[in-house]
Amino acid sequence: MLKKFYFIFFILMLISLITSCLNNKPKEYEIAIVTGVGSINDKSFHDASLQGIKKYAEKNNISYKYYQSQEKIVGSYLDAIDLAVDEGAKIIITPGFSFENVIYVAQDKYPEIMFILIDGQPQDETGTYFRIEKNVLSIYYAEEQSGFLAGYATVKDGFTKLGFMGGEPIPPVVRYGYGFVQGAEYAAKKLGIDNVEIQYTYIGNFDETLETEELASSWYQNGTEVIFACGGKIGNSIITAAEENYSYVIGVDVDQSIESKTIITSAIKMLEGSIYNALKDFYNGQFKGGNIITLGAKDNAIGLPLDLSKFKKFTSRDYDAIYINIVEDKITIKNDIDVETVQQLPLDIVKVIIIDNVII
Repeated sequence: MLKKFYFIFFILMLISLITSCLNNKPKEYEIAIVTGVGSINDKSFHDASLQGIKKYAEKNNISYKYYQSQEKIVGSYLDAIDLAVDEGAKIIITPGFSFENVIYVAQDKYPEIMFILIDGQPQDETGTYFRIEKNVLSIYYAEEQSGFLAGYATVKDGFTKLGFMGGEPIPPVVRYGYGFVQGAEYAAKKLGIDNVEIQYTYIGNFDETLETEELASSWYQNGTEVIFACGGKIGNSIITAAEENYSYVIGVDVDQSIESKTIITSAIKMLEGSIYNALKDFYNGQFKGGNIITLGAKDNAIGLPLDLSKFKKFTSRDYDAIYINIVEDKITIKNDIDVETVQQLPLDIVKVIIIDNVII
């Protein structure tokens, strides 16, 4: 009888132990987003990427997790990807061209894992070899089109003293800036005005700093009416300066109008929607791996959010008219300039005042 009791007790303990182990099994996360050292809460590029993941995952009851690299180097990026894979990731989103080198390695290291690389394509660290495998989808955006719309609308609304502050001269930021200048030039020609000026610089970082705030304040105090803040958290510094100087800001990547009354519009790319659609394709067995795509006006993937814009003269009718001209290729917007200035753009009216990097 006693032996029977011990046997039953042993079985119950074994069941309890097994149940405990199952309950303590590490949680797995199917969808992962891996970012560089910049904050996921930048209210811009990273944040919009996460929102696309969150929207799809929560609608379909799929687990997801955010991973951040500790250093701005390939090894640290790969460590974050390794951790995501160890924790069950089936598909990993890496927003930013800084992941080009690590995805070049990761696509071979993890051939069973799918990757969505935003604003870049896999290449080696020398920039000599480009190769994209079937488990990688590279998504670019026509930022020059979105920047063009912002420049056009701003001048059309009556502003003539503009500013462009980019974070670092990386390709997406450069395209935004070049588009902004071309849009201002196009509007100036249409309106027949010849007094449009654009202060133009790259800050050298994507951080919220007192130095950027002070630089923006100096621009405003010297006559700049509105600054296109193109570079993550530098926008926070520029907004603060605008609020203190009763001036205006153009946001970037996502609609940032709720951040401040100073934001008259935002040059956006539909990150949330395109990532949502890419995840939908993946889970429907239609992942477009091995492809490099560029999304623009024809895909309704760029634009200006007019609902909360604070334009006084520029109307939705004006917007629709210029947008359709871009869709139908009636306007040529240059996007193939690799230099860090806008001096090669064919400008007849707009005066661009280029200021060398002043903050590192």
